[in-house]
Amino acid sequence: MLIDDLRAALPADRLVTDVDVVAGYVHDEAEWARHGSPVAVIRPRSAEEVRDVVRLCVRHRAPVVARGAGTGLSGGANAVDGGVVIAFDLMNAIREIDTTERLAVVEPGVVNNDLRAACAHHGLWYPPDPASAPWSTLGGNVATNAGGLCCVKYGVTADYVLGLQMVTGTGELVRLGRRTPKGVAGYDLVRLIVGSEGTLGIVTEVTVRLRPARPPERTVAGFFPSLVDAGRAVAAVGASGIVPSALELIDHHCLRAVDEWKNMGLSVEANAVLLARVDAPGDAGETEAAAILGCFEQTGATWAARSTDQEEADALFEARRLAYPALERLGPVLTEDVCVPTAAVPEMLARVDETAQAHDTRIATIAHAGDGNLHPLLLTPPGDDAARGRAQAAFEQIISDALDLGGTVTGEHGVGLLKRDGLRRELATTVLDLHRAVKDALDPHHILNPGKVLPPRY
Repeated sequence: MLIDDLRAALPADRLVTDVDVVAGYVHDEAEWARHGSPVAVIRPRSAEEVRDVVRLCVRHRAPVVARGAGTGLSGGANAVDGGVVIAFDLMNAIREIDTTERLAVVEPGVVNNDLRAACAHHGLWYPPDPASAPWSTLGGNVATNAGGLCCVKYGVTADYVLGLQMVTGTGELVRLGRRTPKGVAGYDLVRLIVGSEGTLGIVTEVTVRLRPARPPERTVAGFFPSLVDAGRAVAAVGASGIVPSALELIDHHCLRAVDEWKNMGLSVEANAVLLARVDAPGDAGETEAAAILGCFEQTGATWAARSTDQEEADALFEARRLAYPALERLGPVLTEDVCVPTAAVPEMLARVDETAQAHDTRIATIAHAGDGNLHPLLLTPPGDDAARGRAQAAFEQIISDALDLGGTVTGEHGVGLLKRDGLRRELATTVLDLHRAVKDALDPHHILNPGKVLPPRY
């Protein structure tokens, strides 16, 4: 039996079979995404132990699901019946920060903010900053190609991953990529693995590029009478040629939920709030902040100002990060993650409002508005099956609208389980066949996170 072989191959403290403990590892934060019952959770301390587990799973043809902190929102880390979950919470070492080459080497269980803090001690910065940065791990960030608040200017996780160590679907421990700033030897397999959600390999080490620490940011805030008006301001900033270091949208539902939870005194008389930051040094930063303020005022802001209080500015951005957990306290939250061209943001926000009305569903909206990545959050009362059905219909309508406007079904959360049908609608059949060919090549036994990302053939 698989469980007997695992016991024989691993130190006793690596194997978890207690049903109550295992239950804490079987799903991520995706509402209503199904999950199975694994035979065990493995908590390895080395890449070699991961390799040995995968080899045993190959022998037994048992599914393997890699798990970081479980903060995902698409079901990508959900357990599969009869398989094992490899949890990386014990592989959390920052192995190296090289200040000359400006890179860091980390294990997959390192928390995003912990890496950022360690880099700051050396005057360096790791830019990708998902809203879950205080909790999410580098392994999970790599699996979903996570973005975040500052990716509008600085890019997403894939832009910073230089190299990987991983275990293949045949149980081989391999290194991909490089440590050099440039390199075009062979196919870019690192880019292939980043964002593959554990379906092509299990990452056991990550080498990331770093940047010098930034100058202090300047914050501009604007209150708007509607989401559409805020969307017009986003489009205006995009048309101006200015690239802010962050441009975030929060609607009044989110602000109220955060305020009720944390009593931060942030509730405002506005249906939407835009928060912009610029980090150009000196006079250039002042010019950019003034230009963004002008964009807000010209597109109907009821109030707009450059923040002169850093504590106040930080509180507004903290409210943005707390929006999802604050809403989650109120009941089940089905989280969208569509991305549309920046010019289409006003229309997409209008369609979200229409969808909320058409399906009688409460939708709160947050967004990395500067790059068109919208997160409508669909709220339902606990135990209300009818409301759940309406919310799921609204979820599908939002996907359709995003695709209609030239967008994509997921900007940063991944496909997982919830967006597989959306992926089928976004990609041509021949392109899906190319994806399946890659899966067949790297995971010939189809044991790595089976049932995720790729939709089944009809």
